[in-house]
Amino acid sequence: MTPDEERWAEALAIERIHGDSAHEWVIDRITELAADHDRDGVARYLEIIDRLDQLRQRTPPQH
Repeated sequence: MTPDEERWAEALAIERIHGDSAHEWVIDRITELAADHDRDGVARYLEIIDRLDQLRQRTPPQH
């Protein structure tokens, strides 16, 4: 699995687990990682939040 595919899988899992509060959960996680000076972790979750934003902007398929 590529890193991009991993981020998409993580975003989908977070959305499934946390629903409407997924975005806030990721922001909290980024805050925790930043407090720990974990730059790689922050970068990873910023990529995930980008995917969550893209998922929220999608429109359902027309039937």
